Amino acid sequence: MKFKFLQIFGFVIILITGLACSRKKDKFINRVWHDVTTKNNTLYNGRIAYDQGKEEIVRSYNDNFWELLPVERLTVSEDVRLPNEVLNENFDRAEEKAVKAIQKHSMLIDGRERNPKIDEAFLLLGKARYNEQRFIPALEAFNYILYKYPTSNTINHAKVWRAKTNMRLDNNQKAIDDLKKMINEEFLDTEDYADATAMIAQAFINLKKTDSAITYINKAGVHTKNNEYKGRYYFIKGQLLNQLNYKDSANSAFTQVIDLNRRTSRAYLINAHMARARNFEYSPNTNAILLEELEKLEKNRENRPFLDRIFNQKAVYYAAIDSMQLAIENYNKSLRTNSKDTYLESLNYKALGDIEFDSKEYALAGAYYDSTLERMNVNSKKYRTLKKKRDNLDDVILYEGIAKVNDSILNVVAMSPSQKTAYYSKYTDSIKAIAVAKLEAAEVERIKSALPYESRYNPRTPKAVGGSNTEGTFYFYNPTTVGFGKTSFKRMYGNRELQDNWRISSITNPLSVQVAETVTEDVYDIDQDPLYDPQTYIDQLPTSTVAIDSIKKERNFSYYQLGIIYKEKFREYDLAIDKLNFLLEHQPEQRLIVPAKYNLYKIYQLREEDALANSIKTSIINDHGTSRYGKILQNPERALEQDKESPEAIYNQLYLRFKQQQYDAVIVQSDKMIAQLDSEEYIPKFELLKAQAIGRYRGLDAYKKALNYVALNYPQSPEGKKAQSIYQTAVPQLENKMFSQDIEDQNNHKLVYPFSNFGDNQITQLKETVQNILKELRYDKMKVSIDVYNDSQQLLVIHTKRNKLGAEGLAELLSIGKTENTTGVDLSNWNRKKKYYPAIKAAYFVIASPNYRILQIHKNLEHYNELVSNQ
Repeated sequence: MKFKFLQIFGFVIILITGLACSRKKDKFINRVWHDVTTKNNTLYNGRIAYDQGKEEIVRSYNDNFWELLPVERLTVSEDVRLPNEVLNENFDRAEEKAVKAIQKHSMLIDGRERNPKIDEAFLLLGKARYNEQRFIPALEAFNYILYKYPTSNTINHAKVWRAKTNMRLDNNQKAIDDLKKMINEEFLDTEDYADATAMIAQAFINLKKTDSAITYINKAGVHTKNNEYKGRYYFIKGQLLNQLNYKDSANSAFTQVIDLNRRTSRAYLINAHMARARNFEYSPNTNAILLEELEKLEKNRENRPFLDRIFNQKAVYYAAIDSMQLAIENYNKSLRTNSKDTYLESLNYKALGDIEFDSKEYALAGAYYDSTLERMNVNSKKYRTLKKKRDNLDDVILYEGIAKVNDSILNVVAMSPSQKTAYYSKYTDSIKAIAVAKLEAAEVERIKSALPYESRYNPRTPKAVGGSNTEGTFYFYNPTTVGFGKTSFKRMYGNRELQDNWRISSITNPLSVQVAETVTEDVYDIDQDPLYDPQTYIDQLPTSTVAIDSIKKERNFSYYQLGIIYKEKFREYDLAIDKLNFLLEHQPEQRLIVPAKYNLYKIYQLREEDALANSIKTSIINDHGTSRYGKILQNPERALEQDKESPEAIYNQLYLRFKQQQYDAVIVQSDKMIAQLDSEEYIPKFELLKAQAIGRYRGLDAYKKALNYVALNYPQSPEGKKAQSIYQTAVPQLENKMFSQDIEDQNNHKLVYPFSNFGDNQITQLKETVQNILKELRYDKMKVSIDVYNDSQQLLVIHTKRNKLGAEGLAELLSIGKTENTTGVDLSNWNRKKKYYPAIKAAYFVIASPNYRILQIHKNLEHYNELVSNQ
């Protein structure tokens, strides 16, 4: 019995001890848990830092509503980062706290983590790394949760973040597969489901699968409880539907954003209104609805930060209904809001530039386009297109200005004398009125400045007899007005005595006038100023037939150039037709008639106006059948192949001859083509090619004159601009004529044999001989060339790639030659591999490459020979 009692007692002791150990273990775990989860602990502080980092991203991130929004706001930088470089200190702190929580509180016992909060630490670690754009380490943290904590309550959250990380690493399809599997196999709460579907939508967007992206972004918008995200998801849905051109469905999505009202971000709300307005179909019955909505948005005080977009959309509305003045007003209002949206500013400037371009205000349009280009991405296609249009606009501005001025002169020249006087009188009267107003204002200011301070700024009337001390309104109580009246009287009537009938000019006091003239002999009289005399302008009009014909010729050429520019560079066919028809109606030069008609024919063909095209074609064939254009129209097959007589073909042939150093032939043929051409398109090309040939053939001085001629006579052509650029930048660098004397040790010397351009083919034969000798000597790196020097001399050049002593040694070796006497030699045993070559006795000189360049530029061989002989 006693033994049984002891046995039972021992069992109870063991049970109590076990329970105590179990409680101790649970108490230990609870203490660790408490350490990890209390308000002031490591993990809590890490979460606080992470939330602050996310808020900072939201504040600093600028959504570009002109492009498809990303589902997640995170700007990924492509810049290479230093090892210790931190993008955001909050995320770095969150990562530090997560690592500290893992290191201090992890309870990995028997391969199993006993602390149920460590998975949250790993999740925070991965999220912090993700936002720091360290995607590979972030992926490791999320994978650790999935592998080590399969029963974690954050497992689905970790899967979503792993998918987001895979997308950042361009593993979009894997992200889609993983998230779809999770959705199908797991029970998710609404936020996890919304996050998962949103990420699937982003992956499909990355893969350019818009239809699938719409499906999943809509699911995300429906299930999320966060109205900020809901507004973003619905806006993205509308953008995707717009990409597919489903405007009605897109408007429905934007309406979903608008219906959220203040529950979502104001940016989404306003941009949804703007996107819906851009999809608006204009009609007389519905236009008022859109205008009413835009004006309501404008009046709402909450929308003040978005007035730039509202004014821009109002301007688009007015432009669509052809109210251009109101459109201009609202575009300018949008610009005056000092918007931070540079793309919106570029749209405003571009629209204003287009309006001015259509109104033929080309200088103003060019200024607006310049402002547009300053705010565009230099590497974008839109920038390059607009830059090309802006460059072409320089020609339009030039020729439109010439045409406008010359038309004005010719119109006035054609008037009768009385019409000329009336025309200029109207102009002089208008500018005289402005000048008089300025003089009167200046006189008033002069009188004011002469008055005492109190009278100038507080003119009060003196007390009237028996009256009050109130301010008076009587004329003579205001000294400023009195002074102005005296000045006006003197200017109109001069100095007159105070007497009866003072208006009669015959009783003017001569003495008074004489005194006045003596005192005021240098006083400016506006009535005597020739600037306000119509005859001044009439006398400047051209009267000779030669001068008038010159103006007409310049005007007609400007109209031809404008017609070609509008046709070729702007595709503005209506403007091109107007200019070319005006040209043909005003007796142009013969060389402009056929090209103008042919370009009209091509325009009518493009517009499929067959009747007009056939009429022009018949006119060209009947009246100009022997011209190149007439031959092309009579035999259309020739237009399909390159015409050997076309300027383009001849230019290409001449350019090849230029490459072959046939400079004399290039100069002669270019002069011939310039005299024959009736099109201004290729003349500058031949002129520039000729200038380059002259430079190679006759030296720098002749090259400068030729370039200057091209730059001055064709300033708006690409060739003229290139010639001007060469003249200003490259030519000054070629002015140095001094030969370098301290470069004998450089391995860049040439061995040169001068020859005359006249006679037989000695230089060609010698070139072949030298090439064979160099090959025999195995001097493979040495090259031989024949260079033109001038019109009487050419040079055989051996590029030795040696110093001066080595080049002279080669010359001496070539002059000695090497032969072998085979007399009496047993030819059967003769070594045929022995090298032999003839001696070259021609005169030569050695020159370094920099000096050879100077010699060819300045054609100063005589000076170089003198320099060498004096050494």
